[in-house]
Amino acid sequence: MKKLALVLCVLLLSACGDSDVQEVRQWMKQVDSQTRPSVKPLQEPKTFVPFAYASADAPDPFSPNKLLAELARARPGGGLQPDTGRRKEFLEGFPLDTMKMVGTLQKGGAMFALLQVDRSVYQVRAGQYLGQNFGQITSITEDAVNVKEVVQDAAGDWVERMSKLELQDSKESTQ
Repeated sequence: MKKLALVLCVLLLSACGDSDVQEVRQWMKQVDSQTRPSVKPLQEPKTFVPFAYASADAPDPFSPNKLLAELARARPGGGLQPDTGRRKEFLEGFPLDTMKMVGTLQKGGAMFALLQVDRSVYQVRAGQYLGQNFGQITSITEDAVNVKEVVQDAAGDWVERMSKLELQDSKESTQ
């Protein structure tokens, strides 16, 4: 049995001879001798002309004084600002998006809006403040409360933004 296994191993190893390898090597030498590489020549480099920067005459672009002067020039008179010294009203403690307009009232020729915050309903009139962005009611109609808010933009400047609380339809069912 051992002899048979040994004979099989010898036969297998003899099959891995060098006959085809010689043909491949000869073909590779032939192709290598016939192939001529073509390389394009490099372009001439561009001539560099140095530039002399005269920074002694120019103002410093990072000077804090220059920045302050530009900011003062951009905002003459200080611009729009909210009245932070004013006593806050109760509805200024709630975000505007938590308020719902649920109706209107008319008393003595003045229009009042009914606003619901959580489960409580409040009467408001034009000129009152509400919301957390210094919002002031500019007008009240049958179906909306118009609010002018004073907010800061990305540059830190105070700008006016108009918002509207529209009348909400009652979706609660009576049971």
